[in-house]
Amino acid sequence: MSRDGGPEGEGGPAGEPQQRATGRAGTLKRWLSRTVAAVGGTRIHVPNYDPSRHGRLVADEPPDRGRELERYWVNAPFAYVSLSYDDEENEHRYEVVEPSLDEDELALLERLFDDVRDPLLYRENVSDDPVGALREEARRRLEEYGVDTETETFYRLFYYLHRTFLGYDKLDPIMHDPNVEDISCDGSGLPVFVYHEEYTDVETSVVFEDDLDEFVVQLAQRSGRHASVSEPVVSTTLPDGSRVELALGDEVTPRGSAFTIRKYAEEPFTPVDLMEYGTYDDRMLAFLWLAIENNKSLIFAGGTAAGKTTSMNAVSMFIPPRSKVVTIEDTRELSLYHDNWLSSVTRERMDDSDITMYDLLRSSLRHRPEYIIVGEVRGEEAITLFQAMNTGHTTFSTMHADSVQTVINRLENEPINVPRPMVQSLDVLSVQVLTRSGGQRVRRAKSISEIEGIDQRTGELDYSNTYAWQGTEDAFTRNNSDLLEEIRQEQGWSQGELRRELRNRRRFLTYLSEEGISDYRRFTAMVNKYYADKADVLEMIEESSVEVDLES
Repeated sequence: MSRDGGPEGEGGPAGEPQQRATGRAGTLKRWLSRTVAAVGGTRIHVPNYDPSRHGRLVADEPPDRGRELERYWVNAPFAYVSLSYDDEENEHRYEVVEPSLDEDELALLERLFDDVRDPLLYRENVSDDPVGALREEARRRLEEYGVDTETETFYRLFYYLHRTFLGYDKLDPIMHDPNVEDISCDGSGLPVFVYHEEYTDVETSVVFEDDLDEFVVQLAQRSGRHASVSEPVVSTTLPDGSRVELALGDEVTPRGSAFTIRKYAEEPFTPVDLMEYGTYDDRMLAFLWLAIENNKSLIFAGGTAAGKTTSMNAVSMFIPPRSKVVTIEDTRELSLYHDNWLSSVTRERMDDSDITMYDLLRSSLRHRPEYIIVGEVRGEEAITLFQAMNTGHTTFSTMHADSVQTVINRLENEPINVPRPMVQSLDVLSVQVLTRSGGQRVRRAKSISEIEGIDQRTGELDYSNTYAWQGTEDAFTRNNSDLLEEIRQEQGWSQGELRRELRNRRRFLTYLSEEGISDYRRFTAMVNKYYADKADVLEMIEESSVEVDLES
């Protein structure tokens, strides 16, 4: 993948000669004039696409508007994206570039759509190899038509068949873009927008017209749900784990059907990633690690897209190995590399067979978990969660809230209604924000606070900020911690031993960062090694000369 020039990996010139294009068009006209019965079929050999032998599948043309900043493959060799900047409009553009088809190829593709659909539905063993089944069915149909295609033509046609039947139609290239976090469409005839990790909110070249209603219904069906006039709003999860919010028609969204997709990251963030992006620093992560190891309960709060679930998933990698972990979600987002992990997801049906987060949480207590991780608390399940805290279970969860006081108010009032004495069983509360720093949108831990109990004088819940983010310096400040003192006493450590333990964990995290160990499997393996043989790990770190400022 090239992020400087054009996409790499294909041979041939930027465009096909006009003579070749004209010849292909004439050939296609002759194809379409034939009937199946006239020739009785023809044998087609379709070799694997080889960029060094076959023609280019996509054009290599500059964007229509603006200065191209970069381009990269999202589904080589079929599709790439071009990012540009429009100086007149002062905005970025995101253009999807796919294989182009002439009029005759489009007619042939339409015929293939109609003829391929039913056999794929009723053919046996399609699920074993859907791509192979689609390719074979396309080849067989072209044989029946009496069509002898060039290899490049076959793969251009096959791309659109695959995109329609096995992919996400017009959105398929964007769904393949690892730099895109969110995808949204606000109505028919309006451009799709994406949230790009480098360029933030960007307008794309993808537009749904009259096909938007059908696409929304298909997204719901693909997720095992149903969208209709009677049930126009659907929240669900796509097969790849991405979260999607759907609205059908114009009753709830006046500009027509709409959708927002929060893409699922196949490779979850680790604490090293949180350090690299500046969301937390090594001191804060060492603090959270020690808290998790010593069975302290945490809530991660923040607004939409603040990264609270990402952070909770990352620090959950500090859970000691072999501890029984149960995760409970309404949409699948959490991903752990843990041997003793039970993952559960709610189920919504149109009848009375719903399985709610409350149901799953009650059930989870019978599995004797040591750690319970709930995707988000927002209703009656919160009472059970805090009951679990009070009975010795360590719990992590997220909430939509922008401050510590807002979290407390939400917990104590409708519709959650957790009694104040139960709220004080929560140990740590981390509030995250999506904000701007240095001209860029960033995610920062606004504060890490400790819940200290009920003030006997006022009756209010007390808390203190152990760490706080200073926006002007983009740095974190530290205050004294009662929780660390509590852990020190529980472990029977001296003050020196506590400081040494924190320092060792900071050095460990810094070492992994410097070594580039951010893959969640390798990270978890290193954490497990630290638990199993701390002396050996510290000796390895010592040899690398990694140091941290203990006073910082």
